[in-house]
Amino acid sequence: MAAARALWRPGLPVPRGCGRLWAQPGRAAAAVAPPPPSGASPGARSPFDRRLKRKQKNWAALRPRPAECEYLRDEVGSGVADRVLDIPRTFPLALDLGSGRGYIARHLNQKSTSESEIPTVSVVADEECLPFKENTFDLVVSSLSLHWVNDLPKAFREIHQVLKPDGVFIGAMFGGDTLYELRCSLQLAELEREGGFSPHVSPFVAVSDLGHLLSRAGFNTLTVDTDEIQVNYPGLFEVMEDLQGMGESNCSWNRKPLLHRDTMLAAAAIYQEMYGNSDGSVPATFQIFYMIGWKFHESQAKPAQRGSATVSLGDLAKIDKLLHQK
Repeated sequence: MAAARALWRPGLPVPRGCGRLWAQPGRAAAAVAPPPPSGASPGARSPFDRRLKRKQKNWAALRPRPAECEYLRDEVGSGVADRVLDIPRTFPLALDLGSGRGYIARHLNQKSTSESEIPTVSVVADEECLPFKENTFDLVVSSLSLHWVNDLPKAFREIHQVLKPDGVFIGAMFGGDTLYELRCSLQLAELEREGGFSPHVSPFVAVSDLGHLLSRAGFNTLTVDTDEIQVNYPGLFEVMEDLQGMGESNCSWNRKPLLHRDTMLAAAAIYQEMYGNSDGSVPATFQIFYMIGWKFHESQAKPAQRGSATVSLGDLAKIDKLLHQK
């Protein structure tokens, strides 16, 4: 795991649509239709209230200065853009799933050698039921959107389906250690003041499951790596305020509607005592999983057939022994 990188919270973002198409000039995007509504009933397969999440994001977008909470999305969007630019090819038609304010596209525009901005078309869609034809896109990217999907395996299958053969998916999502400081502080405060606790931070996928889910969806040549970003805040209340401003408040069905004032004050004191920095600020850790997966094509490199090796491991051991003798 990469060492944590620190960001300082600016003075104090949210999707205008659920997807964005990138196309080279003169290239028409696929025809789309309105998506069916997502299921809104709680259950083991539907941990999130998606309608509430849409309300949270709409509220955050209507704030007087919504761009003030973009720092984290902008940082991760830059990481996704770097991985796109590391691939030595062009992508005539791409889909940004959960594009928000264009956190990936703005970095591609800045870092690309092209003089003109990437032309885009915004489309409202559901990640679990993409309204695009099979084999449509050369590239699908996503940054900090898929952690709110109820059926992540289905979303990965949808992405795989709309990719062309030899197309690539590059995404980023929050990992399981995200906001562990906030989670622990709230749980300890509730145990102390109320005799029990309920979840206040949404569940996140584990890195050990991510590669398996991508493989089951049909992706190959997988790459999954992790990063940690620590953002320093004046205190717990500023952490929660910025999460609201990002549209990242908890929307789990089993969430507790509100916290008592005494519990919140106790949680803030615990946060400061357990995790506080020497300058009085407190860190909030965001674990980021970056993933890359390719859709199969005959031109891709294939593993050698079993038994086709021309050198045995035993021979390599002998060479190592001879080198040590010298």
